[in-house]
Amino acid sequence: MAGTAAVPAAGPEPMPSYAQLVQRGWGSALEAARDCKDCGWGLARRGLAEHAHLAPPELLLLAVGALGWTVLREAANARLFRPLAKWYRLQPRDAAKMPESAWKFLFYLGVWSYSTYLLFGTDYPFFHDPPSVFYDWKPGMAVPWDISAAYLLQGSFYGHAIYATLYMDAWRKDSVVMLIHHVVTVVLIVSSYAFRYHNVGVLVLFLHDISDVLLEFTKLNIYFKFRGGTHHRLHKLAADLGCISFCVSWFWFRLYWFPLKVLYATWHCSLRSVPDIPFYFFFNALLLALTLMNLYWFLYIMAFAAKVLTGQMQELSDVRDYDSVVDTPSPKPSKDE
Repeated sequence: MAGTAAVPAAGPEPMPSYAQLVQRGWGSALEAARDCKDCGWGLARRGLAEHAHLAPPELLLLAVGALGWTVLREAANARLFRPLAKWYRLQPRDAAKMPESAWKFLFYLGVWSYSTYLLFGTDYPFFHDPPSVFYDWKPGMAVPWDISAAYLLQGSFYGHAIYATLYMDAWRKDSVVMLIHHVVTVVLIVSSYAFRYHNVGVLVLFLHDISDVLLEFTKLNIYFKFRGGTHHRLHKLAADLGCISFCVSWFWFRLYWFPLKVLYATWHCSLRSVPDIPFYFFFNALLLALTLMNLYWFLYIMAFAAKVLTGQMQELSDVRDYDSVVDTPSPKPSKDE
């Protein structure tokens, strides 16, 4: 059984470069593979029996939470978002998509603010010292209530999001990848909680949610920039600034900090702190899959930006379904505000 990891006497380890991440991470993974004498389904079953700690009431609470999000979203759509779209006289296409973005914007803003508080408003050192996510790790360790709350909010929401992608959201070009993303996220959230990798989970959530906040903020301003027969320049400016911030945040948080903080900690530092840490390859495979999806969407975003810069698109539109609106002329404003 894995033992408790000792806390290094030195200060936080400097963040590595991409080259150091690949070199040290790959070396650690190869060493772990060579040292694994009993790898296979037998080891996996024993690992689940010895290290997975997830009580049936916790799973039930997660399912109830997912149902609760679905009911709450339906109520918000019917009583708040759709009436708001009607009140502001949005275009029919924008009015149909605005409730989805408004719902996601409010959720991601709330949970990102909470994870920001956990990382910078408490004593948790995980952002400035990512290897510390594995210090003092032991199977079945108690999960602090504030981190448990974050896991319940996020896990239940992504359970709801799987249903929502299939039956509630507008179907888009990347909806299949989005569905895969939600499934991978739920598996990561539930399994990381069960195996007590919740510390690194908080860091993963923080680094991902900010981009979703900026994405939905941008889309909302796109939907509101032409309403009631009037072109609103303030919303156009906000959409343009939001799009730039979204692109920058995606690269900085998901393609720079995420690999160099999270993957380095899980791929290399985890084995250094807890040499026989359970399900090392499973969790790192999921995190690598998440990294590849982040890269896929970044290329998707860059293709969208290229269309805007080269004049193939007259103005900023919904970044997730731009192929369907490239040839649609923008409505001519009746007056400026």
